[in-house]
Formats: sequence, C-alpha cells, structure tokens
Amino acid sequence: MAEEREITLRRFDLSDLDDYMVWASDHRVSAFCRWDTYTDKEDLRRYMRETVLPHPWFRAICLGGRPIGAVSVNLGAGCDRCKGELGYVLAAAHWGRGYGTAAAKMAVRSVFQEVEGLERVEALVDVDNKGSQRVLEKAGFVREGVLRKSMVLKGRTRDMVVFSFISADALVD
Repeated sequence: MAEEREITLRRFDLSDLDDYMVWASDHRVSAFCRWDTYTDKEDLRRYMRETVLPHPWFRAICLGGRPIGAVSVNLGAGCDRCKGELGYVLAAAHWGRGYGTAAAKMAVRSVFQEVEGLERVEALVDVDNKGSQRVLEKAGFVREGVLRKSMVLKGRTRDMVVFSFISADALVD
C-alpha cells in the first residue's frame, strides 16, 4: 500500500494536460464522477484553464512528479463557509495501491491548515462506489448516512453516502 511520502500534491499547470487526459478519457474512472468522459483534448484544456487552474483548492496527485489523479475541496460560502466538499479521482492503473487514501489524508491536513474557519470536510459517494467509500474510511472519515435519491449522475437519480472529517478529528497515520 502507498505511503504518503510516495505521492505529492501540487497545483496543476496546463503542461499536465496529457497526464490529465489519461484518467479524464477513461470511462471506468468517470463512471461515478459528475463530469462526462472527455474525448477531446481541447475540451479538457478549456476545462483546465477555466475551472482547474483558477480553483482555490484543486491539486494534482503526483507520483514521481507526474499527475496520476486529482483532489479538490470545494469551499462553502455564506452559511456553509465552515465546510468544504472533497472530491478525488485516480487513473485506473493506480487503483488499489493506497494512493487515493494517502491523497485524501494529505488534502484534509493541508486544507485545514490553509483555510481559516474551515471546520468540516465532507464527501458524497455513490452507494455503488465501494472502492471510494473504502478510501474515505481508511483516511479516517466518518460515514454519516445515506442521502436517498440525492443526486442525478449520468441521467439517473442516485443514493449518496455522506462522509465527514471535522477539524477536531484525529488525523489517521
């Protein structure tokens, strides 16, 4: 299994386009994601330029300095300013090696240090995405329950499992 020292998190750059395309064009990876599989590199370049690069907390999960996935925290505003929503994705070739768990732990540690007033990081996972649920459990997130018929993904209304990690929780080694 991966240890945190094997991977790093860093901001994306447009030069990461080809590495990003590896997972963004894989239907196995995008199956449970809110975005559709990318088939056009220029569409992905536009997404990176307009969404990824200006995002305050969107990081590349790197192995040997090259992106193998992404992790983001969408920060709340107004009444929700105390929380953020964690999302992550890994190239299929790197599934089952502990990289997702390590990245989630690193992201939680970093975002709590960097974002003043943040008290909760939550993640919503499709009930059928058992691998992603296991990532969060191993990263120390608490499974809070199931939100029934909570989100439309790929044209279907889905039940979502909600997980949380609060600033007072102990980080898992």
